[in-house]
Amino acid sequence: MASLYAIPYNGTTMTGCDSLNENCNIYYESGDIAWMLTSSALVLLMIPGVGFFYSGLARRKSALSLIWLSCMSVGVVSFQWFFWGYSLTFSHTANSFIGDLENIGFRNVLGAPSVGSPKIPDLLFAIYQGMFAAITPALAIGAAADRGRMLPCIVFMFIWSTIIYDPIACWTWNPAGWTFKMGGLDFAGGTPVHISSGAAALAYSIMLGKRSGYSDTHGLPYRPHNVTHIVLGTVFLWVGWFGFNGGSALAANMRAVMACVVTHLAASVGGVTWVLLDYRLDRKWSTVGFCSGAVSGLVAITPASGFVPAWSAPIFGIVGAIACNYATKLKYLIGVDDALDIFSEHGVGGIVGNIMTAFFAADYIAHLDGFSEIPGGWLNRNWVQLGYQLADSVTGFSYSFFGTCIILFLMNLVPGLSLRCSEEDEILGMDDAQLGEFAYDYVELRREFSDVILGEEEAKPSMEAGSRELASQELPTEKV
Repeated sequence: MASLYAIPYNGTTMTGCDSLNENCNIYYESGDIAWMLTSSALVLLMIPGVGFFYSGLARRKSALSLIWLSCMSVGVVSFQWFFWGYSLTFSHTANSFIGDLENIGFRNVLGAPSVGSPKIPDLLFAIYQGMFAAITPALAIGAAADRGRMLPCIVFMFIWSTIIYDPIACWTWNPAGWTFKMGGLDFAGGTPVHISSGAAALAYSIMLGKRSGYSDTHGLPYRPHNVTHIVLGTVFLWVGWFGFNGGSALAANMRAVMACVVTHLAASVGGVTWVLLDYRLDRKWSTVGFCSGAVSGLVAITPASGFVPAWSAPIFGIVGAIACNYATKLKYLIGVDDALDIFSEHGVGGIVGNIMTAFFAADYIAHLDGFSEIPGGWLNRNWVQLGYQLADSVTGFSYSFFGTCIILFLMNLVPGLSLRCSEEDEILGMDDAQLGEFAYDYVELRREFSDVILGEEEAKPSMEAGSRELASQELPTEKV
């Protein structure tokens, strides 16, 4: 019978253990491994959730392209992570800014205790963190909605993950990183995931330019085309966030439980807060508002989830929802067509979460795992923590924003990698122009009638009925 507690690791080989001559499992708790494998799957579930969320917010003619881009992020970034992303981020011999290629192609990534925690092996930590790496470009690439070509998006994912995400994740989570050593607190990705993706989305929106017909005061006069998709995406994200934040404890312990508790509370309160903010203006109970508020609460609690007590979670939800709600107006002030409000939700939400972590971080919450020790935040009279959080936020945002602008500027100079589609393709829609496939059968109405032999008298009323259906499903409105 296996012992109740794992045997201390003895560091015998480069890979952590010799599986032919010893049992590699005795150094780790099976419960920790099971929880982290489950958390990896939960974070993976979030990525199509992003696609459905973005698809529902967008216009019908580009709905499928946003789901496609989220799926491509999994494929492209998973390979990048295996090839050199993990090594550049979490190699055991990293410097303060970035790792080396010691673990290129998962070389020697097997049974040694991971950089993140001695509770789990390198290989498990690699697959878990690989899901974080995959979802971050998926969050940012929604900025290409309605006018971005697909091929440059794919190339951008690989380059951006290497040059932007990997260094930020390294300096935040690798014990050798400068933010980590400084004392910055980021439990699950306030800077590497949310601030970096929000800044990248803002840069992508600027470099792409505004969509045709976009007004600096009213945007485009179309509502989200499929609220059901938004709800479905929110459900995927909300469920997956239990693995995103709870899994960041890197073990099955009380700290993971607390992370799940505060995650759920912040999302719940954030959703209700956003609904009330919208109701005061329109006197309507908005489903989209609830979903947007829930996501803003989830984003805000992310960096704090393993550091703050349960009673603070509603505060994160309220403040996060209010900040992100009002931040949706920033695009009109700065004249940027951020089509899906990614900067408002993730950039602003991540910054708010980082700052609030300085106020509410508590040493006894971090120590729920039995070994982590932090000086805490203002609850522990550690006033300097606010400075650390601000430094982390400003540095992460600046590096991601300006780095993304440079990457996109250079890509746009390469033949075949022009970022924006033609005006004709934009009118046609990204689904038809770039994919040749559609999210809905009735979008293909005209094509179907050109392929099916119908009598002229039979076809005409059918097409008119189809046109009325399309018009009724995407009516222009002045609401933004």
